[in-house]
Amino acid sequence: MALTQQLARVTPRYLEQCRQNAAASPDNDPQWDPPRDDTLDLDWAIWGLISFFRWAHVDKEHLDALDRSISGDNSSDVACLDHPEVYDGFDAPPALLTHTEVAQIADTLNAIDLDQALSLLPSNSAEAAQACGFEGFNGHPHDYLVQHFTALRSFYNTAAQRGLAIVTWVD
Repeated sequence: MALTQQLARVTPRYLEQCRQNAAASPDNDPQWDPPRDDTLDLDWAIWGLISFFRWAHVDKEHLDALDRSISGDNSSDVACLDHPEVYDGFDAPPALLTHTEVAQIADTLNAIDLDQALSLLPSNSAEAAQACGFEGFNGHPHDYLVQHFTALRSFYNTAAQRGLAIVTWVD
């Protein structure tokens, strides 16, 4: 099974409930189950977009925001989510971005001119895939990157508008 980037929009109250569940459970299970409408599976597209931004020397502020949007901040606030019922343990435990950080990242993601950045993507499918770190990618990665970046930006905008935090993890 392939690893994919996961995001969830959450309230402080929901995280507190997860902490309480973990503390009351014999195996520390936080009973993590955010609403499906507040989760996003980004597959591995954003990792490729980050690789491409590095390859193309895209603005560092945009690269950093994109990276942070999926890596979160190392935070003990979500330590209760370091549990096998939440993620498979292959990568770092889930991380949190507060609603203030989410709003900042949303603003920066909105400032990214993806069409301009992707204009630097080689037209040859194999070369474009290689620029994204996608060995063996079938076809040209342009549409795949656009689709997932658009979903990421929308997810962050909604979280910012609703004043929600975001938890990130790889599963």
